Amino acid sequence: MMTSQDKELLAQKGISEVQIAEQLACFEKGFPYLKLDAAASVEKGILAPDADEQKTFLAAWDLYKSTDKIIVKFVPASGAASRMFKNLFEFLGADYDSPTTKFEQTFFESIDKFAFYDDLNVACQRTAGKDIPGLINEGNYKAVVAALLEEAGLNYGALPKGLLKFHKYEEGARTPLEEHLAEGAMYAAGKSGKVNVHFTVSTEHRELFKVLVAEKAGEFAKRYGVDYNITFSEQKPSTDTIAADMDNQPFRDNGKLLFRPGGHGALIENLNDLDADIIFIKNIDNVVPDKLKADTVLYKKLIAGVLVTLQKQSFEYLELLDSGNYSHEQVMEILQFVQKRLFCKNPETKNLEDSELVMYLRKKLNRPMRVCGMVKNVGEPGGGPFLAYNSDGTISLQILESSQIDMENAAAKEMFEKGTHFNPVDLVCAVRDYKGHKFDLVNYVDKATGFISYKSKNGKDLKALELPGLWNGAMSDWNTVFVEVPLSTFNPVKTVNDLLREQHQ
Repeated sequence: MMTSQDKELLAQKGISEVQIAEQLACFEKGFPYLKLDAAASVEKGILAPDADEQKTFLAAWDLYKSTDKIIVKFVPASGAASRMFKNLFEFLGADYDSPTTKFEQTFFESIDKFAFYDDLNVACQRTAGKDIPGLINEGNYKAVVAALLEEAGLNYGALPKGLLKFHKYEEGARTPLEEHLAEGAMYAAGKSGKVNVHFTVSTEHRELFKVLVAEKAGEFAKRYGVDYNITFSEQKPSTDTIAADMDNQPFRDNGKLLFRPGGHGALIENLNDLDADIIFIKNIDNVVPDKLKADTVLYKKLIAGVLVTLQKQSFEYLELLDSGNYSHEQVMEILQFVQKRLFCKNPETKNLEDSELVMYLRKKLNRPMRVCGMVKNVGEPGGGPFLAYNSDGTISLQILESSQIDMENAAAKEMFEKGTHFNPVDLVCAVRDYKGHKFDLVNYVDKATGFISYKSKNGKDLKALELPGLWNGAMSDWNTVFVEVPLSTFNPVKTVNDLLREQHQ
């Protein structure tokens, strides 16, 4: 039963009672596993362009950038860095005072290599009265960690990753936010030299992001000879999902309905609000210093070139179909393009009349398109590329998380375990149709690909609902193409000690 207080809360968030009923039904029945056809590989659905093809695609991107099209770099940046410091929080709470685990020892042995070292030194003097070497000499390791993580010091334990100092430069340290500004200048500047960068941030950190941008954007614009347009948005309250108790009833905390953020899939709404033709998507922590950016920039341009090449061909075919002036051979050519270049197959097409086939082809061509970089599997956690069955009986390329795959099914489990590539979250998206209208991206989400996880609140167990993920279920009805990119383009920072890896030094 919905109380008047519940209804008021729903109105504030912009969530309907129908949505609540739909979400509770998801807890009740769970989500179906996706049926797999094969793991994608270079033989099956992942392009590995040779040198000549690369040149062609790079030229296509350069040509596209010289038009009036709007290019945006979209960076999800709301995640807090707390998980990055999990080991150090554990050290603070441990019943020993000296670094004991391998992780703790590595952190202290190389502490001067971190880009935040100078700031931390100052914070230690302010909070503990001594610099880092002084505190280490007297065995007061925890004071150093406290100065790094706690509010009285640098407060890194509560800040988002985008605002932490990651890399050292002659002229000072850089945050991931600044590295993304530099990257944007290198591959996403339009013909007027305008670089549009959009960060999704959390409400409580928005001001800090704005302050850093105000401080740094001018300096980067001058260095790279561009003009920045930097914007921010927050996850919409209307994308929060209801929590359920173990009986699949709405979870209440002191009588009040509990809502939780719907996960990164909620950002499809933010993406949908952008005025853009082409949108690059990349995680906030996957950055390297300028001296190592060459591969990143090259392959970003390459996947964008693949995208605009395929889009141009799709648009030409759609215009041909619109004209009504086409031959049976041309319809067959378009079918080949959908099957061989867009990797979308339908066993039923051989039984369709030309008129039905044209309707099918128009539907498959006229939808958003994305090209995703895929790196060779080196055992990193995360989703992978598959050929999977869709609800309409077609088979197409999809990025799937392990939770979407039935691990009780021996064949599916084997495909997952033998996958040659994984998803580094390296996408470029085309979001307008051939007539120049924006697609409504919300219409292309597969609602049956959400995810249920188990959490607790004040000691009571609850079920949480994640919306279909941004690069899997939220884009499941797009045209999807995969391109192999080198491992050098994937350098995420999952723990603070990852910053000691060679590529972050």
